[in-house]
Amino acid sequence: MESEPERKPNAREIAAHFRAEIAAGTYGPGAQLPGAKGHAKKVGVALATVQHAYALLKAEGLAEGVSGSGTYVCDPADGEQGPREAAQSVIDLQAEVARMGTELAGLVERVKQLEGAVDSLAGKSGA
Repeated sequence: MESEPERKPNAREIAAHFRAEIAAGTYGPGAQLPGAKGHAKKVGVALATVQHAYALLKAEGLAEGVSGSGTYVCDPADGEQGPREAAQSVIDLQAEVARMGTELAGLVERVKQLEGAVDSLAGKSGA
């Protein structure tokens, strides 16, 4: 019996992993993230996938690239939000967006039901 091959993570999933690690404090301000090439080999994905994940973290302001050196967790200036708090904010925001998406889907279903009821009533009164 053949087993299904293990699914490889995509860039968003890799970014989410590191975002959670930053939020947990595993990677603190100034910490270097694993080398993209080595991490790609470790998780079995293309180098471009890890590079894209790191680009997502950079776009969120959680990481910065240092040419020829690697990718590092941002070290905030005095008075700025730290990477741990910023990562948690992104995670919280994603959870809220997911919750709102679920709520919106429920509202769409309710509107469809109401439209069906209105159509049914209109059909009865027009007969």
